[in-house]
This record gives sequence, C-alpha cells and structure tokens, in this order.
Amino acid sequence: MPSSRAGPRSFLTAVSTAAVSATAALLALPNPAQAQPPSAVPGFEQQILFRADRDPGYACFRIPAIVRTTGGTLLAFAEGRVLNCGDAADIDIVLKRSTDGGRTWGPLQVVSEGAGDTHGNPAPVVDRGTGRVLLAETYNTGRTDSGNCQVPCDRVPHLQYSDDDGLTWSASRDLGEEILPARWNSWYATGPVHGIQLSHGLHAGRLVFGVNAETWDGSRVTADHAALIVSDDGGEHWRVGATDSWPVAADGSFRQKPSEVTLTERTDGSLLVSGREQDGSDLGHRTQAVSLDGGDSFTSPFGALPDLYAPQVQCATLDLGERILLSCPGDPDRRRTMMIRSSYDGGRTWDTVDRGTVVTADWSGYSDLAPVDEDTVGLLYEGGAADARDEIRFARFTEDWLTPRRGPDPTTPDLAPLAPRAAVLGGAHETAGVIGGALEFDGADDAVRLPYREELPLGTKDFTASLWFRYTATTGEQPLLWMGGVGIGQPQVWLRGEPASGRVRGLITVRAGARTVRTAFVSTSGAYNDGRWHRLALRRGGGRLTLFVDGRATGTPDVPGSVSRNSPFGVHIGQRMDGRAHFTGAIDEVRVWDRALTDEEITGPHATAGRTVLWLPMDQVSDSR
Repeated sequence: MPSSRAGPRSFLTAVSTAAVSATAALLALPNPAQAQPPSAVPGFEQQILFRADRDPGYACFRIPAIVRTTGGTLLAFAEGRVLNCGDAADIDIVLKRSTDGGRTWGPLQVVSEGAGDTHGNPAPVVDRGTGRVLLAETYNTGRTDSGNCQVPCDRVPHLQYSDDDGLTWSASRDLGEEILPARWNSWYATGPVHGIQLSHGLHAGRLVFGVNAETWDGSRVTADHAALIVSDDGGEHWRVGATDSWPVAADGSFRQKPSEVTLTERTDGSLLVSGREQDGSDLGHRTQAVSLDGGDSFTSPFGALPDLYAPQVQCATLDLGERILLSCPGDPDRRRTMMIRSSYDGGRTWDTVDRGTVVTADWSGYSDLAPVDEDTVGLLYEGGAADARDEIRFARFTEDWLTPRRGPDPTTPDLAPLAPRAAVLGGAHETAGVIGGALEFDGADDAVRLPYREELPLGTKDFTASLWFRYTATTGEQPLLWMGGVGIGQPQVWLRGEPASGRVRGLITVRAGARTVRTAFVSTSGAYNDGRWHRLALRRGGGRLTLFVDGRATGTPDVPGSVSRNSPFGVHIGQRMDGRAHFTGAIDEVRVWDRALTDEEITGPHATAGRTVLWLPMDQVSDSR
C-alpha cells in the first residue's frame, strides 16, 4: 500500500490544469523573447504537475519518470524532496495518476517514504502480459543538509510493484543480492527513466532497465560502470546483463562515464541505449551503445556523440514508428531549452538543434517520455522560469506538432582533404568578397555549420585560424568562427567582434587533467566595424596566443591544455555554438591549420604548408535539395 505519512502530505487535492506559459517550435536555439505560446500551435498542451507550493510538505520535486499501463492509465513519478532540493536528504518517491490521457490528474500518493533517508531514482517498467507495473528505485542513508551522498555512498537498489494501475503498491524488497555486485561498492543508481519490455526476437517479454555504478578501492573511485538489468520471469528475479566499464585514473580523469541510460527497442529487435556522459575526456555530453541480444551484452563500448548538443543531464527516448524521439535540453552548456529531437535511422544520427522542436526556452532538466495513445505522446519534465527545479510539467503533443522533417540544407565547399561540404543555415547568401565571392549573414539565423569529423578537434596542438570579415554593427556579440563548446568551463576556440566594447577578440578555453580549466584571450584596440574588409588571424604557438588584424599583432601567454575535450563539439561560422548570437556582415576565406604559421605566412597572401583542418572559400552556395 502507499505510505500514509501523517500531516499535510497524506491527502492532497488534484493538480490544477492551468496551462504553463511555454514556447513553441523555433528554428534555432532561441532567444526566449522570440518564443510564441504553445496554445498557438495545434497539437500541444501542457500543465504543472508537481510544484512545492501546490503540494504541501515538500520543498522541491525532481527526477520525473512516466509510463502508461496496460489499462491506459498514466503514472507520473517523481522524487518528493522534503527538506531542500539536494540529492541526498529526506526524499520520498511520489506518484500522480491520470485515467484520461493526462488531461487531469489525481492527488499525490507517496509510493515509497524516505522517513529521513533518500528513496529515489524511480525507474518504472510495465509488463504487458500481466499488467503489473514494476518500480525499481535506489535507497541511501539521508542527510539533514543539502550536500551530496558521501563517497562511498551506501546506495542499494529496491523494487516495488502494483497490480492495480498504481492505486496500491507492494512493500519494497532489496535487490542488492541480485543486481549489486560486490565491486560496485560506491555510487549506484537505477534509471532514472522508464524501462522497457522487449517485443521482438528470442527475448520477447523480457523486462529491461538501466543502472550506473562506481567502484571504490578504499581511497578513491577507480571505475565507472553502465549496465542493463534484465528479468525473464516478470520481475520475480533479476540479473545484471550488458555491462560497460571505464577505468578512472589516479588523477581522477577518465574517457567516459555513461549514466542515466534510456532504452529503445528498434524495429529490428536491437536495443539502442542512450546515456548521459559526465566529465569524460571524450567529446560530447551524450553517449550510446547497442545490444543485439536483448540486453545480455553490448556490441561495443559506449561511443560519445560530439555533435549532439546537450548539457550534462538525463534525457529520454521513445520509439515513434519511423523515428525515435529524444527529449533533452538543447543548450550545450546549461540546462535550458527543452527540445524534442528525432532520429530517422535508429539513433545513428540525430536532428541538430535547428531541426528540433522547442518545448520551452525556460530552464529545463530531467525528462521522460511515454505514449498516451496512438496519436499522442506525453512528456514529463523539469522546468522553470528561474530554475529547472522549480516544477515538474506534463506536456501532451501529437506528431503533427513536431517540426516537419527537413530536407538537406544548402551547402558550401570545404576544401580541406576529404572534407564533406558544410551546411549553410538560415539564408546566408553569396556576395562580393576579397578573394572571389563571400557569404553575407543577416544576424538572425544565418550561419555555416561543419559536419563533425575527427580531424576538426585541435586538442593540445598549435594552430592558426584565419578569415576575412566586414561589418558595421555597433552592438551585440558578433561571432565569426567558433570551434568547440560554449560557456566558461568548456574547451573552445573563437573569434568575434564586440563592437560595444570597441574590440575584436580571440579566445581559447582549455582543459588539462581531470579538472583544470584555463582561459586566455587577446583583443584589439578597435572594433573594425567600418564596413571594410579586414584580415583576422588567431595563432597558438611558441607559448603565446597571438591575434593579427591587417598584419598588426597583439599577444598574451598561452595556457596549456586541450581546446577540444569533454564538451559537445561544433564548428560554426557566423554563429555561437549555442545559437544565441549571430553575425551581421560578410565573411570570406576561412582557414584553420594544425600548426602555428609564421608571421610572414599570416601577413602574406596565402599560406600553403601544413595540414589544413578546414578551408571554406565561402564563395558559393549550392542547393542540395
């Protein structure tokens, strides 16, 4: 039975169905001021489901998970955090039910009461054969402050079930002996996102959910693990299936840490496993693996997705027939701009942010997806105008509401060896340049984006980036070239005009070791926004970072480390990596070399020696459609 803790949490009134102010689909990662309310777009509606001022007895709600039962009831789970919004204090697992497709919801139920401890990480899965709803969860000793669970954390998996569409719940049972190996003796987490039941192949009927864990040697964490947990008897017994482990070096660095995995059974019966990647040296904040044997093993280790822009956060996937949906914030630096993106090839590639559908430009975090009916999808996600933890919202949408699939973008040549053509976004068009043609950008949504390839990240190498530009803007950030991530902590290289500050600036942010992040930048003494063509170059070499404009050099000491590591990685001309600023003006002849050119090569007409990482003449646009 649900816990009946005495006090204001015992019986609560149904949540209001008043719509939350949110934003509709945008063509690029947006400025919130550009957004339109979703009520203006058919096929979308949304409401607040959990919020502290509506559900007394809780300071915060986090970690949403949702499933649809065989009877058609939607079960929306969350962590009800009693004392504060921290991850390791007094936390209950709570539930709200809807029997009308998510239009209205019943009162809050306490499914698992922490009673001072942490009961969290809900990972529900539905057995279609019996109708039973199983809920995997993880417990640890609670704190009275907002701090994290002390390492090594005493996390233990448990399981409850309901046979009446979530009205009542069994007592929990400890799953530690079955799915908690002795070597996983520190952090352990179920989900938190729905699990699945397989429909195809030899293992049809199998229940599967994901976990992640750490190994502690008595002094430090030595390994990270991502695994699938499987049951072939309706949840009576469980075992550890596919497992991928990554060592942690003595200095705390590691390549990957797959966690919070979400599962999708593809049409061929294989399992796509998509996870959060946290602080690994591999590029990207999302990582994927595949299982061909029903979750018993992975075909290969998890592989990071450098060009799938997302912050470090849990996301969710859902099969929708011809495409797989991904709910995930679209800002590569911060938890904001909840989006729905699609894959049309089983998760091998994903929509870029300009092709996704924006749910809200607000702060947004964890999420889960579930089918509501044959035509409608339910999204349960953290969101808020001030903080992603303000509330948990439920949105209903149809496939018609999603941004239609777009054909290939126009392209422009990249003359670097074996490089594919670059995508031309917005309406960037040809204009007269310094060397033949150039591309003109409107400052709204125009940009050039290079497809990811292994040659683009510059790492710890010396390099030189060079281009021509002209503009007349007097305000705003005017991005010229952007390579890498974005934000104060992500490795990156960029060149931009800052006319309000009267300068053009070049910057690198580097990462060295497990945690060390440093930044160096160099600026001109003028904005060069006179409408004339100017040649700009940024060089890393000889222990210095040097900026050249029309042959005049200014420099600063270099900072050691990699300019392309850990973060999502993108290369854009005329646009910030996160799409929050665009260039107004023209750009010509963009080149990057993986070496430091000499002063003479930079100031001369052309440099030819050394490998060209990218070379965009910017002199033509071809329609690829």
